[in-house]
Amino acid sequence: MITLTEAAVSQIKEMMKAEDQEGLMLRVGVKGGGCSGLSYGMGFDTEKTDEDTKIEISGLPILIDNESVAIIKGVVIDYKQNMMGGGFTIDNPNAIASCGCGSSFRTATNAGTPEDC
Repeated sequence: MITLTEAAVSQIKEMMKAEDQEGLMLRVGVKGGGCSGLSYGMGFDTEKTDEDTKIEISGLPILIDNESVAIIKGVVIDYKQNMMGGGFTIDNPNAIASCGCGSSFRTATNAGTPEDC
């Protein structure tokens, strides 16, 4: 469904450890917004709902809300570190357009809800 690189898994596990909370899972999803219509969301959650799909990658539990599953199918999440700091990158093969800053996108089947930049 999605791929997390070794660097991304390692960074997320470190961030979870820093949260010092039992039962954390990574939540990945998409919501409407941004100049192109859709924006990614990543965060931690402790509860799976009936509207979530749960997967595990390299021992990392991941929740994806069912509305986001088709939009992020095939996504590769990586973590890159450079002299300016570090950050996550998301490569989505379903995205047909993205904004200039790269923080929002749209797919052939979902234009989302674009906002003014």
